[in-house]
Amino acid sequence: MNGRFVSYLRVSTDKQGRSGLGIEAQREAVARFSNGGTWTLLAELVETESGKNADRPQLREAIAHCRQTGATLLIAKLDRLARNVAFISALMEQGVPFVACDMPTATPFMLHVYAAMAEEEARAISLRTKVALAAAKARGVKLGGWRGGAPRDTTAATAGVARKADAFAADVGPMATDMRRRGLSLRQVAAEMTGRGIRTSRGGAWTATAVRNVLARVPA
Repeated sequence: MNGRFVSYLRVSTDKQGRSGLGIEAQREAVARFSNGGTWTLLAELVETESGKNADRPQLREAIAHCRQTGATLLIAKLDRLARNVAFISALMEQGVPFVACDMPTATPFMLHVYAAMAEEEARAISLRTKVALAAAKARGVKLGGWRGGAPRDTTAATAGVARKADAFAADVGPMATDMRRRGLSLRQVAAEMTGRGIRTSRGGAWTATAVRNVLARVPA
């Protein structure tokens, strides 16, 4: 890849933004796409906002930065912009070039088609959810909230789970921390831990999310 770029990353909730869920994967997608060539990443803008909201301060700043520098807007996946044809079309009309890492060779026509399909998929999911909830309600199912009976005190159980997680993190956390200090990504740490025959607390293979959760419990 050659040229100058401004990356735009988006998550939908504050919880995702604080935990790094989604953002880390998007960064890795951008890094993989950018591997090789003569290129410069001028800035990274991160937004915590629903894809349904067209008012995106960080996206506006990213677009402005692209205009000022002649850079290309770089996103990990097209749906990180929006699952909305009108939104994608409006961005195209602003004249700022953008590239989606998941479909870098897509023409404007293909981008419109993809956005239309994503928009229809979101509408279909919403409709199916409403129909399922209506059917459950008709059967007498109480949806959400307290359903009667004595409230369960889960304090002790929660504390026990937390103690076990802390103890496990104390065992494997230093190893994962050392790998991160050597420059390995979360995914690479997961692969190395699995390769060494180390299992997660549940006996499974490591993932980037599992590594992140362990590191979060390691004292700074």
